[in-house]
Amino acid sequence: MCGVVGIVAKEKVNQSIYDALTVLQHRGQDAAGIMTCDNNHLFLHKKNGLVRDVFRTRHMAELKGNVGIGHVRYPTAGCDSSAEAQPFFVNAPYGIALGHNGNLVNVEELRQDLFKEGLRHINTQSDSEVLLNVLAHELQQVGKLKLSDGDIFDAVAGVMRRCRGAYATVAMIMGYGIVAFRDAYGIRPLVYGKRETKKGTEYMIASESVALDVLGFELVRDIQPGEAVYVSTDGKLSSRQCVPPKMHSPCLFEYVYLARPDSIIDNISVYKARLRMGEVLADKILRLYPDHDIDVVIPIPDTSRTAALPLSFKLGVKYREGFIKNRYIGRTFIMPGQKQRKKSVKQKLNAIGLEFKGKNVLLVDDSIVRGTTSKQIIQMAREAGANKVYFASAAPPVRYPNVYGIDMPVASELIAHKRDEKEIGEYLGADWLVYQDLADLEKAVHSRKKDNIECFESSCFNGDYISGDINKSYLQSLEDQRGNGAKKKRSSKVTRIDFYNAS
Repeated sequence: MCGVVGIVAKEKVNQSIYDALTVLQHRGQDAAGIMTCDNNHLFLHKKNGLVRDVFRTRHMAELKGNVGIGHVRYPTAGCDSSAEAQPFFVNAPYGIALGHNGNLVNVEELRQDLFKEGLRHINTQSDSEVLLNVLAHELQQVGKLKLSDGDIFDAVAGVMRRCRGAYATVAMIMGYGIVAFRDAYGIRPLVYGKRETKKGTEYMIASESVALDVLGFELVRDIQPGEAVYVSTDGKLSSRQCVPPKMHSPCLFEYVYLARPDSIIDNISVYKARLRMGEVLADKILRLYPDHDIDVVIPIPDTSRTAALPLSFKLGVKYREGFIKNRYIGRTFIMPGQKQRKKSVKQKLNAIGLEFKGKNVLLVDDSIVRGTTSKQIIQMAREAGANKVYFASAAPPVRYPNVYGIDMPVASELIAHKRDEKEIGEYLGADWLVYQDLADLEKAVHSRKKDNIECFESSCFNGDYISGDINKSYLQSLEDQRGNGAKKKRSSKVTRIDFYNAS
């Protein structure tokens, strides 16, 4: 999971991109970067850290131009080296920069093809650099000194035919503008909007609509699966369906946890979807425990609050804030490494003893992934004096790896893998545990308005990989590359360089 933004404006875009990235900070807290273009000169600053720490006044002053892209990174692929911060850039052809949210599932095949076909060398372990070089190769094949809109769309179509997996991408072509595109399943979100100024129309592309809202852009629509949108440097927008859309399948976990509640993704309000999650979860609790003895419902901040409110109302039980969150600690789910996640839980949350002492407490969370946070929070509730601690998850059990851009690639690190709900509850230390049913979750997320979503990408819950090309050997290779053990081995500050030969 990462956040991307691209802006073509009538004035300098550096501050606008910075502001957009701070709004998208929840999508990646490992690294941040901005690249701008001015008079055929490119300006780049990127580094590990939060947006506010990466960019200083001197950096902002150097990011000149009215066209630019930005990125916040969360390392699902590669490692936490600053060399893998985005945007990535290649000089030829034209000068291209790219930011990417998602994950390519045929990345090794692409690496070797790029070397054999164009002697292109990939310097990092990031699939985003591979995606950039595939785009560069396709543009090189056009073989023109001057590109037309159609040439750019043809190149994107070539990328889509070659790259498998999930990608929501913004790319800046020096002297031309910004092109944004989304994979044929529409797994990761991508929207665009416009803003009218005295000097003309400005366009913005972002991972979530909330970034447009904050900067005063009007949401036009989502970029469709298999579609590309191109905005030239003079502010003209065009679009093309580059490849036929496949089964429109946005990621279900975006609505559960990843996205901000004030975003709208594929015409669905994330906030309203989470309200409905709480309502249907309450229905299940009443079916299972009609004579429950819950005294109070307490959300685990922040993402579960929206679901916990309607849940408590439907149960007829008081809602209370029982945990105070330290705003200066990042989201534990997206922290790289189990040790860091575990250490951060107690730094992040503190219990209000008055809300727990002598009470039967129902804790509500958006999901349970590795179980580290949930287990510690249940223990905190008991230490605060709770009589009984019940636990409800607004999402079903996360039993399978995600291969489309969320850092849950190793089955053995998932608490629900090869455990039933009773075993999970015992491991976590809860008196009882209730999970949302997948059918209920999908029903809750589906908009009451007409939408074109055919199904959801819900592989982490049911093991059904929408692209149809994920097998056991691929999942094993992911575990070898991205498990906690592998991450420790990649902690060196030395950049790794891989060479591929044509043999």
